[in-house]
Amino acid sequence: MSEQRLLMLIDDEPAQSRLISALAAREGWRTIVAPDSETAIAMLGTREGMQLSAIILDQWVPGEDACSLIEELKSRRPALPILMLTTSASPVLAVEAMRAGASDYLIKPVAPDRMMEALRSATEQGAPQDELQPLSEKMSANLDFDAMIGTEPKFRTALAQAAKTARGHGNVLIEGESGTGKEMLLRAMHAASPRAKAPLRFINIGGIPVNSVESVLFGHEPDAFPGAFARQVGALQNCDGGTLVLDEIDRLNETLQKRLLTALSEGVVRPIGAKHGFKVDVRLLTASNLPLGQLSDSGHFDQELFALLAQSAILLPPLRERASDIPALTRHFLARIGEQPGMKHLSISDNALALLSAYDWPGNVRQLQAVLFRAAIFCDKQTLTAESFPQLCELLGEPEDGIKPIHEGVGVMLYTEDGNLRPLEDIEADVIRLAIGHYRGRMTEVARRLGIGRSTLYRKLSDLGIDNAA
Repeated sequence: MSEQRLLMLIDDEPAQSRLISALAAREGWRTIVAPDSETAIAMLGTREGMQLSAIILDQWVPGEDACSLIEELKSRRPALPILMLTTSASPVLAVEAMRAGASDYLIKPVAPDRMMEALRSATEQGAPQDELQPLSEKMSANLDFDAMIGTEPKFRTALAQAAKTARGHGNVLIEGESGTGKEMLLRAMHAASPRAKAPLRFINIGGIPVNSVESVLFGHEPDAFPGAFARQVGALQNCDGGTLVLDEIDRLNETLQKRLLTALSEGVVRPIGAKHGFKVDVRLLTASNLPLGQLSDSGHFDQELFALLAQSAILLPPLRERASDIPALTRHFLARIGEQPGMKHLSISDNALALLSAYDWPGNVRQLQAVLFRAAIFCDKQTLTAESFPQLCELLGEPEDGIKPIHEGVGVMLYTEDGNLRPLEDIEADVIRLAIGHYRGRMTEVARRLGIGRSTLYRKLSDLGIDNAA
């Protein structure tokens, strides 16, 4: 068994301290609590304080300003990860905290899965620290298909399929690695669906204690089990006439898979301890980090439930398979980051884009956004350069001066950065320019390869305003 890790919680709220200590204990952490900044600094020098693996501090900790306390803690223990709790969804405080030395920030009330993800990321052995770590809290996303940036064919196919499927009433399964944008796509689908104004509930199966999932989904009656003091209406019943989104559906255990299959097949939900069921009409949108079809074939997921959930199945490709989208995604994220309070609008150099395009992004789009956010926080110039990403430079080597971003300029862009198709005239002009460059200005060969006559080619050059030396 691995050695128990030690967490310091700097917080003067007993109820919140008990909650966070209990959540951390599930993952093998022992928590010591400091009620104020003075006590926390003193505890660093104790025997327990020397064994700490991480610190979580509340924004409103008594004693001094939270950012000043972070700076003080980091000056004494530079390698110790610090996570800050805040009630504010505004990134202003997060920016200040991270500039002071915080590794991550969490918005209250704390979601269990988010907190544990943040602790794991901050303390994972051998993982690249800081720059390449995902952030637990992300910028709020636009909930429509226009916000999904990218022109890579597999990605656009997935979006087109999702947009078409959203208008129906059937169940939908979205598969893809963590960080590929499944949650954002699910929310966009709901916003475009006929049930957009009906009840919606979003549940992450992996973020709920295993013994609570059944009650969350199906509800329970009073005294149905020890600790069930009051009636709880389950998510399926709450979403009658609307939509239930279940993320990480692959983590649903076998017993609950059978129970969910029965409820969906019969259209009846029976709470734990209830003598009768309730008729419901629920559309289920689900997401899985693992290929659910393969789990079904190998006997690790119920085949009938898989068939019911995957009435429409959509696969989101990982970012490494759509690297040509990295420049457009980067500029999109930088534009959004620049709109956040406390941040500024930044451009990005070709060398930096080349560096970002060369990395394989195991955390996908979510990780790219987090890396750009961190780089923007610490950038004191107007442009991000390769030097803004020191860990990537160390991993990949610094690009040579003047290098163009990998994948950028190769091929023809079909979509604008907001996800809409470019005008046909602009696409045609780009195709002709590409052909002229590819065949080194040999116009007869250009015309032959494009399947048009030379006179037609020259007329198009004139109509489109293209210099034939393009």
